[in-house]
Amino acid sequence: MSQLSGTATESAATQALAQARAAAQAASSRESERILAGIGLVVLAVACFATLDTATKISTASVPILMGVWFRYAFQAVATTAVLLPLRGTALLRTAHPRYQALRGALLLGSSLFAFMSLRYMPLAEFTSIVLIAPLVITLLAATTLKEQVSPLRWTLVAGGFAGTLVILRPGGGAFSWAILLPIGLVMTNAWFQVLTSKLAQTENPLTMHFYTGWVGTLLASLAVPFAWTALPSWHWWALLCLMGLMGTVGHFMLILAYQRAPASTLTPYLYAQIAFAMLGGWLMFSHVPDVVSLVGMAMIAVCGAAGAWLTVRERRVPIEPAES
Repeated sequence: MSQLSGTATESAATQALAQARAAAQAASSRESERILAGIGLVVLAVACFATLDTATKISTASVPILMGVWFRYAFQAVATTAVLLPLRGTALLRTAHPRYQALRGALLLGSSLFAFMSLRYMPLAEFTSIVLIAPLVITLLAATTLKEQVSPLRWTLVAGGFAGTLVILRPGGGAFSWAILLPIGLVMTNAWFQVLTSKLAQTENPLTMHFYTGWVGTLLASLAVPFAWTALPSWHWWALLCLMGLMGTVGHFMLILAYQRAPASTLTPYLYAQIAFAMLGGWLMFSHVPDVVSLVGMAMIAVCGAAGAWLTVRERRVPIEPAES
């Protein structure tokens, strides 16, 4: 009888162990699916941002820059409010730092103005590569302004990223012009935007931050847009403006969904897929293909920038958002 009881106990233990293993495998499988979904959403998000930049470059031919920026933010603000306010109610409006929310929105609006002006004069792929050094600039700001300790590896990545930028710009060569200063302005404003985002993310809801970013940009742009408003020659330009607003809004929502599904340290390197999408957009719409030297510079920025951004997220657990118009 005792032997039968012992056998039954061992069988029950074996069965429980098998069930525990099956449950662990199922949980691991679900986690893998969530991570893959997060990666897919990030890739789709940067594809939206590349489409936004491509449409922005086309729009600068006939649409005043201030008008384009205003429409892009107004579309995002209205769409965000229509989706989020019914879901979260007045909780969406609660913030402990309204002044910082306003400053964050103003910085992103400044980035957008620099982006629109840059895209009027620069090829898409080169523009995208330069603005994606923003995570490296954040490292520089952290060391010089915030007095944070920076490892030798980080300094090496910063140096490599800036070297890649110089390879693309080629100061003193035919590729260099005053327009190069525009994406540099974008990088600086976006870097401060990211630094402020990392501070606010410790206490603020990301959906609330997204809401205020859209409305601050809209309200500030509304002050200037009456002086730039003009009648567009055809409905095609209005459709293009709607596409810009849609791509910016959908791209941001996809980023939010992605970061809800996978760690930022896993997703951040995939932001640099935007360079490939920008090259595709430049080739399809403008028949522009970067030369070999520019491709080398882009590769240097992508590798150093992705590694630097990954380290930033690993150390601070804060998502890095791509710089987009």
